[in-house]
Amino acid sequence: MLIGLGARWSAQAEIRELTGSNIALQMENDNYHQATGQLASQISILQQAVDDIGIRAAVDPAAGSAMEKLPIGVKSRAMGGGSAAIAFAPVLSSAFGSPDSAFGVLRDILGAIESRLDLVRHGVERRRELAAATPSIWPVTGWLSSGYGNRRDPFGGGSDFHPGLDISATYGEPVKAPADGFVSSAGASGNYGNLIVIDHGFGIITKYGHLSRIAVVAGQQVNRGDVIGYVGSTGRSTSPHLHYEIWMNGKLTNPLRLLAGR
Repeated sequence: MLIGLGARWSAQAEIRELTGSNIALQMENDNYHQATGQLASQISILQQAVDDIGIRAAVDPAAGSAMEKLPIGVKSRAMGGGSAAIAFAPVLSSAFGSPDSAFGVLRDILGAIESRLDLVRHGVERRRELAAATPSIWPVTGWLSSGYGNRRDPFGGGSDFHPGLDISATYGEPVKAPADGFVSSAGASGNYGNLIVIDHGFGIITKYGHLSRIAVVAGQQVNRGDVIGYVGSTGRSTSPHLHYEIWMNGKLTNPLRLLAGR
């Protein structure tokens, strides 16, 4: 009888132990299901972020070509800070432990990748903004009657420095914004006649002189291709044309450097 009672107590103890182990395994299994679900969700979010970056990275070819010719100072001003690298080797070496520590390390790696993608996405956005702000199309349809640089003064005949391009065109021909920006000023301005100045951001400013009529007001937002005024011969001018200037970080720049196809 004593042997039978002992065997019964031993069996009950073993059953209790097995029951406890089963409950612990169920809890551990539930935890792993939850952890794998979180990792799958993070991976899905990262895939969407990668797809989004691919779409946002595309820019108009003409604008992209012009943007590559911008001075280093303008491009660095647009892009800002440096990149943040991710070191995987140290954390991967610690992953070969318990399953819990492996899941923890993988979560940390995915979190680091998410942070890196956020930085890359910000850089892509800034690149797109810079491309939109880069003057890359001719502001008016016409022919080049005077280039940038030294020339003979059309009035006095002496030596003269021309700070932009003179584009001859039919009187009243529409003048279009070559990039996105806002109108910082619009009105009569001495030798320029009727003048529009557009601030494109990133230190880029464009000027449009001798207009017959102005179609925008100071403070107005404009996009590439919007009509801002019309060709005229106001101010110090001998015939209908558009005087077009580009300034970058306070310095004059030859507009031909950025025009598409140059």
